[in-house]
Amino acid sequence: MRKNVQKNGTAVFQKCAGREETKRKKRWKLPKSSRYLLGVFLVAGLAAGLFFLGRKSNSEEGQNRKFEKFTERVFCEELESNTVSLHYTLREPEAYGIEHSTVTFGNFTIDGKETQASVENLQEMLKTFLYEKLDVQNRLTYDILEYYLELMADDAEYILYDEPLGLVSGVQTQLPVLLSEYPLTCREDVEIYLELMRTTPEYFESLIDFEKEKSKAGLFMSDAAADQVMEQCTAFMEMGENNYLISTFVERIKQVKELNESEKSEYIQENALALNSYVLPAYGKLKAEVQELKGTGKNEQGLCYLPNGTAYYEQIVREETGSERTVEEMEDLTRRQIVADLEAMEEVLGIGQNTQPKCNADESAGQGNAEQGDAEQGNAEQENAGQGDAGTDAERGNTVKRNAVVEQAQETASAQVEAVTAPNPVSILKQLEEGIKKCFPEPPKTNVDVKYVPKAMEAHLSPAFYMIPAIDDYQDNVIYVNQAHMGNTLTLYTTLAHEGYPGHLYQTVYYAGTNPAPIRNILNFGGYVEGWATYAEMCSYSLASFPKAQAVLLQKNSSILLGLYTLADIGIHYHGWSRADLSAFFSNYGIKDTAVTDRIYDLILGAPGNYLKYYIGYVEFLELKKIWIKEMGADSPQKAFHEAVLKVGPAPFELVEKYMWEMGEETS
Repeated sequence: MRKNVQKNGTAVFQKCAGREETKRKKRWKLPKSSRYLLGVFLVAGLAAGLFFLGRKSNSEEGQNRKFEKFTERVFCEELESNTVSLHYTLREPEAYGIEHSTVTFGNFTIDGKETQASVENLQEMLKTFLYEKLDVQNRLTYDILEYYLELMADDAEYILYDEPLGLVSGVQTQLPVLLSEYPLTCREDVEIYLELMRTTPEYFESLIDFEKEKSKAGLFMSDAAADQVMEQCTAFMEMGENNYLISTFVERIKQVKELNESEKSEYIQENALALNSYVLPAYGKLKAEVQELKGTGKNEQGLCYLPNGTAYYEQIVREETGSERTVEEMEDLTRRQIVADLEAMEEVLGIGQNTQPKCNADESAGQGNAEQGDAEQGNAEQENAGQGDAGTDAERGNTVKRNAVVEQAQETASAQVEAVTAPNPVSILKQLEEGIKKCFPEPPKTNVDVKYVPKAMEAHLSPAFYMIPAIDDYQDNVIYVNQAHMGNTLTLYTTLAHEGYPGHLYQTVYYAGTNPAPIRNILNFGGYVEGWATYAEMCSYSLASFPKAQAVLLQKNSSILLGLYTLADIGIHYHGWSRADLSAFFSNYGIKDTAVTDRIYDLILGAPGNYLKYYIGYVEFLELKKIWIKEMGADSPQKAFHEAVLKVGPAPFELVEKYMWEMGEETS
């Protein structure tokens, strides 16, 4: 998912993109109280089932069959605990032996010991399989599940550090979108949907109780974050009769063929009643409780100021990025990539090296998702956000020249995109789908429906996001575009490359077409998913009909900006930068308005590690590509590399590197 930054004035690093999953595959899904696979896992029931599986042969065939049964059982148990996850993941759960049980959004737990016990039980079960007898796909699934369980075990001690009311992808903004896209194909779907609406107060009570426990522990959100959460709740509640949960329900129920017109009319009235009697009051109570809890947080700065906050940030970064690099190594990698991008820009422009970039204030202030960056600090101390001016008169002159050329290149690029395609999402997606065929493997045939974010929610939702399809019905896809953030055709073009081709939509349907183990679809590896989408966006500049020099300028400019916010994220949450530190840092890059840097600070404060998911994920793909070329030779086609990493699918990067060679062998 992406947020973009608006153009304003004499800018440099224009068109910043904050994303977000997906949001997953932002890819959208409701967060639990923490990032655990097992909220409430029926360990006893699973263990009993495995007792009988364990009697099977230890032959390769027996071990593979046994392992697949095990992972499918875990998959089914998880989906049964959350109606929304079940309905979005499977169109026909009966095919997996899942029958609709209690209708629920799930709940929020504060019991880390329960989670720890569940994880340990699963880890013990995993050890019962003979790894060396598993085939390559099952070994990959085994390695991924083992890695994921280790993450969950480490997470257990940080349950109350998690924030389900996140500013980027919190419950308060995701829930209405998920409900508005909830598929209705039969009477039972309609009944379950309406029951979900009626359980919203219960779900929010669980959420409120969780936030109260955070407050008691001194871990409640900052006042600025609380204000924004309340604003988001208010915006949804004040939509009135224009609420999109009314209009979208009317459209969806029209497609339910087994209902007659009278029944449809009755259900439409029931939906409106459920909205007004259950959903909106739940939002009202949530807003009131956040207001009551506001001010109880003990920290208005980065995570490192919390008890064990630095260790928690390290855990978040590892989980969000899927990278085994330390935070310091990621920081160094980011700086080196920024320098390389600057040198590439300056080579095109024919100007000297080692000049400081400069950012446009409004663009860099970003709108809050994860893809903006932060730039090369030079000799600045890590604990300080960078001091000093932008360099010599000659360097400042080079910066002005680069800024002017980049701004002109963007304006020209928008016109060029419009010259080859109508400035509408459907036409652009078709052009992108056609353009990737040379360098990317052919994906399965799919349909995509482009929808627009409701006007009343434009200020509170990202510029675009992709809805993940069910794994047994991945041919139908939906991308939402927020028109308020589409400043020009180039922005729309790169946004759709990120969300569509060759980004989220393409990666999702290609991977689904490989028929992966079902459990892998509920394990979240944001670094791979968002890193790929960011990589795809960067590739889109060369897919457009731009001259090479222009494409290089635009792509490197975008990459640098993503790096800028990544360093700011690390600076705030790991090194403890204050607002003054951040202001000093960005003043080196042309942002001197403290109101703007305060907004950036609040944005990063409300979503720790989120920027790294996009940028570090993207750079990890670049690093994998270097390794691939070194091993396979410079003449190796890009398509082979892309196919190899796409076949591995979402995973931590150490496993992507381990298995891409075997996937490459399958391809060749």
